[in-house]
Amino acid sequence: MMANESAVLLSLVEEFVSGLQDSKAKDTAAGVKNGDFTILQLVEALGLSLTSTQPHTRARGVQLLSQVLQDCYADLTEREVEVLIAFYENRLKDHYVTTPPVLQGLKTLSLLLADRACVYNMLINVMETREAELKSLGADFVFGFVQSMDGERDPRNLLLAFQIAKNIIRKGYNLGKFTEEMFEVTSCYFPIDFSPPPNDPHGITKEELIQALRDVLTGTPKFAEFLLPLIIEKLDSDVQNAKLDSLQTLTACVSRYEHTDLAGFLDGLWTSLRREVFQTSSEKIESAGLTALTAITSCLSRSVLNSDSEDALSTFLDMVLKDCNHHLCEPDLKLVWPSAKLLQAASSASNRACHIITGAVMPALISQYNSRTECSHRRTLLEVMQRFVQSVKISQSSENEERVLSGVCSSLCCVTFSALSESNSSLQVTAVSVLASLAQQTGLLSNSQTELAVDHLTRLLLSDDDDTVSLAVVDCAGGLAEVQPTIFITTMIPKLKKVMFSEPMAQDGDSVQHLHHAVRQRCLSMLAAVSTRPSVAKESTPVLLDVLRSAHSGKVGFSLEEAVLTCHSLQRIAEQVEDTEESGHCFHEDIIPQLLSLALQAALQGETSSGHHSPLADEVVLSTIVAVISTACSRLQPTLAGQTATRFVSLFLDGDVSFLPDNSFPSHIKLLANQHHDDSWKQSQMVCLLMGCVCSLPRTVTVPQMERLLSELEDMSCTCSHTLSYTSAAKCFAGLVNKIPQGDSLDRLLDKTMARVFSELNSVASRVRTQAFTLMVWVGKALLLRYHPACTALTDKLFSLLDDADLGPVAADGFSLLMSDTADVLTRSCHADVRIMYRQRFFSENSSKLVQGFNVAPEEKKPNYLKALSHIVNKLPKQVQVTELPALLSLLLEALTCPDQGVQLSTLSCLEPVLADPPPALIQQLEALFNRLLALTSSPAMSVRITSLRCIHALSCFPEHEVLPFRTRVLQALAKPLDDKKRLVRKEAVLARAEWFLLGSPGGR
Repeated sequence: MMANESAVLLSLVEEFVSGLQDSKAKDTAAGVKNGDFTILQLVEALGLSLTSTQPHTRARGVQLLSQVLQDCYADLTEREVEVLIAFYENRLKDHYVTTPPVLQGLKTLSLLLADRACVYNMLINVMETREAELKSLGADFVFGFVQSMDGERDPRNLLLAFQIAKNIIRKGYNLGKFTEEMFEVTSCYFPIDFSPPPNDPHGITKEELIQALRDVLTGTPKFAEFLLPLIIEKLDSDVQNAKLDSLQTLTACVSRYEHTDLAGFLDGLWTSLRREVFQTSSEKIESAGLTALTAITSCLSRSVLNSDSEDALSTFLDMVLKDCNHHLCEPDLKLVWPSAKLLQAASSASNRACHIITGAVMPALISQYNSRTECSHRRTLLEVMQRFVQSVKISQSSENEERVLSGVCSSLCCVTFSALSESNSSLQVTAVSVLASLAQQTGLLSNSQTELAVDHLTRLLLSDDDDTVSLAVVDCAGGLAEVQPTIFITTMIPKLKKVMFSEPMAQDGDSVQHLHHAVRQRCLSMLAAVSTRPSVAKESTPVLLDVLRSAHSGKVGFSLEEAVLTCHSLQRIAEQVEDTEESGHCFHEDIIPQLLSLALQAALQGETSSGHHSPLADEVVLSTIVAVISTACSRLQPTLAGQTATRFVSLFLDGDVSFLPDNSFPSHIKLLANQHHDDSWKQSQMVCLLMGCVCSLPRTVTVPQMERLLSELEDMSCTCSHTLSYTSAAKCFAGLVNKIPQGDSLDRLLDKTMARVFSELNSVASRVRTQAFTLMVWVGKALLLRYHPACTALTDKLFSLLDDADLGPVAADGFSLLMSDTADVLTRSCHADVRIMYRQRFFSENSSKLVQGFNVAPEEKKPNYLKALSHIVNKLPKQVQVTELPALLSLLLEALTCPDQGVQLSTLSCLEPVLADPPPALIQQLEALFNRLLALTSSPAMSVRITSLRCIHALSCFPEHEVLPFRTRVLQALAKPLDDKKRLVRKEAVLARAEWFLLGSPGGR
């Protein structure tokens, strides 16, 4: 810039700043436009003014720059914009008199899209660091922001602007006379209608914008007079998203409002909400409307009543009742459910609202029920009553409050008991649901009403063979027993015991026998359901033990299935009963010793003179007893757990039977010794009970005589010939090894065990190779779960056995055991040491070994590798499968040709989720994939046929040009499954063939 131009610029600045001549701003802007000087040169010329000690002088300097920018912003370079933004950001920290011209300059800069985002970010930062100074500006700051945001259209900038607006509202900035302006500049975007473009690099979603705007609009009650009419207007829209957004915004705003903010708009809001619930076809909108009604009622419930004020809640609810109550009495009951939903939504808002609505509605519903004769109408009315009882539970905020249903409880119980006496099963189920809801209202039902309810439930359980009724009865009784346990102890349990131990007459036919067994099964389920309190469990468990005792002795004809169900009931009680010292002692002192005693008697007892075999020696019953012991021991308190462990170990190692009831056992019982008489397996298989105890204890509990116990278990698992016995011994050994702390003692134990196992496995002539293999796999799993390094040697040995002539197929199944969850041992519920993602780790470390082994294996051994691969991949999480399958695809396709149906099904299950988003490698293998899948549609196994048809169905969604050449072949092959003898196969075939038929056709996909 030449000297004379510099002098002119300095003169203009001086005259504007000191001479207070505002017209000089226009002259300065003209000089910038003409190219006489630049914006940055103007900033330099303002140096003395901007560094003046007088705030007003500095303000005039900023004002000159901002006014010039209004005329010249379009010609700014990127460098000039960066300098100006930095300058204005610094000026915001100056004296408050400089802020108005600073905001004026920022507004001008914000007209440039990218720079508007910078300005918004700068404002956010300043609001965090200089909040007090900005608030001191009063409404001027708000007005400046409103001006800067006006007309904003870019979604990125809108998110920032909404955040600033939210901060202004929520942090107490003075809106002053600009409250309406602030609302208008933000509400013009409501409701948000934004669809992000494909592959949007900014990742802004419609939901983010909706939530950001909602936070602004609902941030202050000062917006109520503007927002509520807007919501009412938008609810008249035909656009579903606009309705949903409006209802959700209404719910959010009324939580911040007082009843006075709603007073002038209640008629319009109620009309809109009623219309949406009565007429909508969208469940989302109906649900949002009901939620909004609850929020409005809750807001009105917070109003404080004065002698001279109107009761806003009563006025509003009178309007709701007037429009809904009469629908509950219409003959056809067409609008009964919408009306009931509205009333229930309002009543659930507060205890006071619940009193008003329930007091008006329940007597009318009860009267209607009594006047109706059709079962369908009575069931509908009963269902409505049940929903009202549930809404009362929701609204009851304190147990000390007056009970809403106290006045109608007697009539409601009469209606419920009347319905329970009907013969219609659906009416009975609904009545049971009402009774269950009443039971949840603590203290509502009197003792006499509870006794009558229990009588009805007992009658239905014993006489009604409808499964839906009996399930509802059992669930209801479980809830009622938590509230009134004494009545179940004195009334129901004795009745159930009497029925269970009665026997039909010998001359009765098979149908009567069958019905009696069904009643027994329902009784067993009921005993478990009601035993959530220790006091009830203390009475119900002896009955269940008596059942097992009778089944063992044969005095009462309990079947094997009933013995199993009895054990299941005991296990359920062990799971659900309150974890108290009383319940712990019940299992430690009574239940577990009784089960052990009965099992031991069955093991020592041969066939009776009448030819009776104790079912407690059966493997199925023993397995369920293991579940009872395992569940109980896993929940015992540490002291009791240690005592129980000591008892079990002393029994199995030393034959100590002193703690068992009915102690008539021979001395020195050898339960872990390898005996050779015919019935020795009955005793050896009891090792599974030892496993149930010692492998379920917390890791903090010390198992006594551990070294000796492990040695005995190892001997049994490697020498016993009975499958359940040596398998249980191996599992018990593995369960203990999993919990032994890391150290030399564990290393020595593993070295000794692995040496013995490998010796047996390496000897082809060994007669106990299967036993040694079983021990190896279970120990391998125990070590795999805890990431022990010795696991590698065991899994390598397992891989080598895939080529073994005798153990190859079993070794392949061993991989399924390694990767699967087990039910009775080595689980987190049994306090086992289970590390996260152990399956993924095993796969990443061993998948390459499997592929290499497959490539070099003889042809007749390859199916073993395919089977192992299928087991490993099938147990991986689906996300890992999708990632890893492309590299293994050729092997998996090969696995589909394996004759083993388990391998086929496992492999298909792996492929099915991948077909939804096929990798390129799969597209290249379509010919092989189609050949194998079409062949499997004729598999003898129904599950294989169904899964292969689902995969073929999924293939129809591949790129059309890739799969269209296969269309004719697929349609021909799918003709046969259309006539399959199994309905589920035909169903999948129809779905798949329909998609393939439309492929490439006009109007098709």
